[in-house]
Amino acid sequence: MSEDKKDKKPSVWNTYNEADKAALDKLSAGYIDFISDCKTERESVNETIRQAQQAGYKNIDQFDSLKAGDKVYAVCMNKSIVLFNIGTEPIERGLKILGAHIDTCRLDLKQNPLYEDGGFALFDTHYYGGIKKYQWVTLPLAMHGVVIKKDGTTININIGEKADDPVFCVTDLLIHLSQEQMEKKASKVIEGEKLDILIGNYPLKDGDKESVKAGIIKLLKDNYDIEEEDFLSAELALVPAGRARELGLDKSMVLGYGQDDRVCSYTSLVAMLEASDTPARTNCCLLVDKEEIGSFGATGMKSKFFENILAEVMNLAGQYSELAIRRALANSVMLSSDVSSAFDPLYASAYDKKNVAYLGKGMVFNKFTGSRGKSGSSDANAEYVAKIRNALDKHNVHYQFSELGKVDLGGGGTIAYIMAAYGMNVIDSGVAVLSMHAPWEATSKIDIYETKKGYSAFLAEM
Repeated sequence: MSEDKKDKKPSVWNTYNEADKAALDKLSAGYIDFISDCKTERESVNETIRQAQQAGYKNIDQFDSLKAGDKVYAVCMNKSIVLFNIGTEPIERGLKILGAHIDTCRLDLKQNPLYEDGGFALFDTHYYGGIKKYQWVTLPLAMHGVVIKKDGTTININIGEKADDPVFCVTDLLIHLSQEQMEKKASKVIEGEKLDILIGNYPLKDGDKESVKAGIIKLLKDNYDIEEEDFLSAELALVPAGRARELGLDKSMVLGYGQDDRVCSYTSLVAMLEASDTPARTNCCLLVDKEEIGSFGATGMKSKFFENILAEVMNLAGQYSELAIRRALANSVMLSSDVSSAFDPLYASAYDKKNVAYLGKGMVFNKFTGSRGKSGSSDANAEYVAKIRNALDKHNVHYQFSELGKVDLGGGGTIAYIMAAYGMNVIDSGVAVLSMHAPWEATSKIDIYETKKGYSAFLAEM
């Protein structure tokens, strides 16, 4: 369709009635709360469990057997979670899977982080995921995570989100002295080892000596019962402080941290919890860790977590066999739910305008991802795409198809290729994002709403 004809179509917003707008506002409010309160995988898992339990889901450990209509969840190391709504059909005929990731770019503390230099106490960090390092300086940052003591005690840390909390920051060189710095490439303006966190300046007097680091150690002991060596068994991250906000005078968008990919994980969860109590094919919502660093590790999609839990579910349902599991995986259909790049007129040269997602145009599909010559791509087959189009149109979902950017500029991918290895039909889908992987990302409320509708249509029709 030509751009001229596209322009003559009414905008998605102007197709909405008052009920649509009310539903959009409700979903957006819940979403803003979710990404404001859940800035780590652990926090996302905990909130998912809370909402799932309210909807009647129970931990798999509470079941001796499973039947149609049962709602069950399983957790992997507090960082990944999968929900199943058991259907009436045998599971080996395949599941309907909504898969997204709940990790996001951040600054992780190293295992020996605390040091003193120049009268400051600082934390040494190792950045996580693909970031533009210069974007992380001079921002107010909050600390989230856990410290696990040797006796197994868990100390939850959340500092910087309340109005009376202190915040943290990475410092930057003043403009008056930055002539040499400004001549560096953007990738070198701020280097990884310079992303250290300023945490204190008050020295503790101990006899004839003064030490800012000693003051921080005492504070940690007094307030949190944390010793310096406890950082060895800690998982602490620095993330942008503050709540997500409505963006724009018309409040049409959301500005917040970690929308890649919590925008898809939240909408997937909502669709899952709202779905039919007893579906024909078993519904599944899979929220995983480690996508931003290649999906490795025990909690990433390349682990056997999902496959193992599916085996447990099929065993409890009296349907277990190695062949049945293989058939279930091959017969499944999946939306690999992750964000896509949104057209930004300030950087128009990076996009093919005919094949890019636009904010406010609805749910986004990427038939293939990868980079340049589709390297590393999972390419959905045309028959599967046609079935999805039919389901979306049946439920009046607004959607668009796109690529990440111009062919030779780069690219990206999601967990689709991992699941496609089982032989299942899978396609990348989700929400378009402005400023992806920046500390603050922007999305459209319309796209959030349409994506949730799309996930619901998928569970209802596929």
